[in-house]
Amino acid sequence: MRFLDLLRLIFGNLSRRKARVALTAIGVVIGTAAVVILVSLAIGLQRNANEQLYGIGDLTQIQVMPSFGEGPVMVGPGGGGDGGGGGSSQTRLLTNQALEELRAIPGVEWVSPREFLMAGGMVRYRKLEGWVTIIGVDVKDLASLGMEAAQGDTALGRSIIVIGPMVANNFYDPRLRPGQEPPPPPDLYDQQIQFIVSKWDAQGNETRKNLSLRVTGVLKETRSESDWTIYMPLEQVKALNEWAQNRRINYNKEGYSQVIVKVRDVNQVLDIADQITEMGFQAYTPQSFVQGINNFYIILQVIFGGVGAIALLVAAIGIANTMAMSILERTREIGLMKAVGATNRNVLAIFLGEASGIGFLGGLGGVLIGWLAGQVINVMAVVYLSNQAGQQGGIPPSVAVYTPVWLPVFALIFSTLVGMFSGLYPALRAATMIPVMALKYE
Repeated sequence: MRFLDLLRLIFGNLSRRKARVALTAIGVVIGTAAVVILVSLAIGLQRNANEQLYGIGDLTQIQVMPSFGEGPVMVGPGGGGDGGGGGSSQTRLLTNQALEELRAIPGVEWVSPREFLMAGGMVRYRKLEGWVTIIGVDVKDLASLGMEAAQGDTALGRSIIVIGPMVANNFYDPRLRPGQEPPPPPDLYDQQIQFIVSKWDAQGNETRKNLSLRVTGVLKETRSESDWTIYMPLEQVKALNEWAQNRRINYNKEGYSQVIVKVRDVNQVLDIADQITEMGFQAYTPQSFVQGINNFYIILQVIFGGVGAIALLVAAIGIANTMAMSILERTREIGLMKAVGATNRNVLAIFLGEASGIGFLGGLGGVLIGWLAGQVINVMAVVYLSNQAGQQGGIPPSVAVYTPVWLPVFALIFSTLVGMFSGLYPALRAATMIPVMALKYE
């Protein structure tokens, strides 16, 4: 029997019992729709959570800090010994030699030390004042760290700085009287600002140092630390820290306070972070947090999919019952098919095809209903969550229910297979019938 003839015979048989097929397929429709809606909801929640977590940082970067243990200081691979006081932990500093060790790790794209300004600082622009975070980086251009400029460029230089897009929001008018409208954030691009660094002696006397800085670039908004930061050359921040602490800083002995490690492939981040920890440093990456969130939502998808699969299991029992009744009603028809030359394999294919057809039709209807219901729920949920985010000052979600392409395809194939396996026992009964006994059946 040719495949096209088999299909024509299967759908012809199904069309003779439209009402029974439709009632049986409704169970498959409900189960498939439940799978599509629930799994789409779980995937949508996962995507929404990842969007909310977008601002925690670049997932390919690892923040490395020195580890201060109980043992002697280690400044190289062979430095130091066992920790005192019964402890086994040791101190690893982020010296220049340690930076070379980090660069030697396979998969690391670049390693960049950075320093925070360890002194009181204030910025002034015309009549406005503000408090900001100053970070010194050991690069001439922030583009090498993956940063992009919304205005100007990302190059750094002596008294040349690049700022985050939110830095201007930190400015205020100290002369503003109660009830007066605060001024809008200033446009600092290509402007000269005054930076005032302060230090205090043992008697509490303040000494100030004034710097004139030109803003040559404003970074693109990333909803991360860089949005609120002023970036300066590392050597200039080092000089300010030395002035504030009244001593020389030697990174070969004291090490840097923090190092950023950039990894080429996001899939290697956790493995490289573990290697850095084994080297004796503290390592933090947003990827570890994001992976924990994703693992939770994957489990949620499995649970939601299992709930929908239970409905499909109930539908499978209905398909098996329908096919069993069909065989009883068509016993003489089966005997006649075998009498004119149909083989057991032909009969088995016909009844398995009918059961699969019920599963396919129910799955097709379930996919359409599930997708449409998901779109309706998505619109309603996004509107509601956007209103909540607007009231609380959060980030509005872009999606609440998301249906990937693979899900409807998987649901349709799964429902078809459910129908086929449900009809396996009745089809085997039909295929093994003895033609003479089937023809005598009343």
